[in-house]
Amino acid sequence: MDESQIVDIWMVFKDTIDKKSVEIVAERYVECCADYGASDEAFTAALGSDNTLDDAISYYLDLDIDPDDDSLDEWDE
Repeated sequence: MDESQIVDIWMVFKDTIDKKSVEIVAERYVECCADYGASDEAFTAALGSDNTLDDAISYYLDLDIDPDDDSLDEWDE
């Protein structure tokens, strides 16, 4: 499973999920993708496509980053 499949499948179903449950569903979705062979690299490449999915991926990968933070693209000098 590559990053485009992860994102595409999520985007198909996201709008049909009850807004109260979307974060929990995103976390379960990421776990399911991992169970079916999605690599950490695929998850990392999928970051930036959807805030809710980004949060679930960050949680799964145990990343301590904010995907909405534009300073992540800057090099430390």
